[in-house]
Amino acid sequence: MPTAPTIDLTTSGTTATLRIDHPQRKNAMTAHMWGLLPRLLEPLAKDPSVRVVVLTGAGTDFCAGADISELTAGADGTAGGGAVDVDAAGARVLDDRLAEAAGEALAAFPKPTIAMVDGLCVGGGCLLATACDLRVGTPRTRVGVPAAKLGVVYPASSLRRIVALAGPSTAKRLLFTADLLGAEEALRTGLLDEVVPESELAHHVTGLAATVGDRSQVSVRAAKSLVDAIGAGGLTPDLARSWDEEAVRSGDLHEGITAFLERRPARFAAPPS
Repeated sequence: MPTAPTIDLTTSGTTATLRIDHPQRKNAMTAHMWGLLPRLLEPLAKDPSVRVVVLTGAGTDFCAGADISELTAGADGTAGGGAVDVDAAGARVLDDRLAEAAGEALAAFPKPTIAMVDGLCVGGGCLLATACDLRVGTPRTRVGVPAAKLGVVYPASSLRRIVALAGPSTAKRLLFTADLLGAEEALRTGLLDEVVPESELAHHVTGLAATVGDRSQVSVRAAKSLVDAIGAGGLTPDLARSWDEEAVRSGDLHEGITAFLERRPARFAAPPS
């Protein structure tokens, strides 16, 4: 019997993995799951033992978007309860606020995030993947935004991230046609950062997360903060200066230079919560 759709949390070393667990519907996100994601991220941001978060999907798909079966929810809240009531159930499911809040929480997360994107990455799945810092796919990855097939206006915050990654022309083509891009085209346009064989995906992402977790976390988080500020047009001298001061205060700058001169691996201190 299928389990209730949820998002699972596991940790290994300095990496926390969030797994979208709704494989019977290709990991489509229910309203409950959209609301759950920010609640899972909040304590991870404060946990000094967690340095990287990986977002993935159960089975062979990343996420097929919002669970439209909730449109036919019955009085008891179970899917498939009857005819579609667009004015009631549709307003609940297609309201962008839960999805946008989840995407914004992921994009604003202060630590590095990696989307492990196998199979479908569609609609709300694209919203989640583009809110991550890095995206690693496989040859069977398919990326798209089918909003025009549903009469949906895609969330502006997610659209902004797609434009930043792939450019206005690709973003318009995705939205105008609702077509899915294959892995190689997604890589070429910037919607994916890497494409690796399916059999190597988990191992590759685990290694990438471990590498990032082993670096100076002050430097890594400064890079995320500053790059995001540049992308948003909000980089200020004060922000850059504050990160320079934090590198000195934390001891990471001293340790990094000392380790380099002594030709040994750096032993960076754990960042404060």
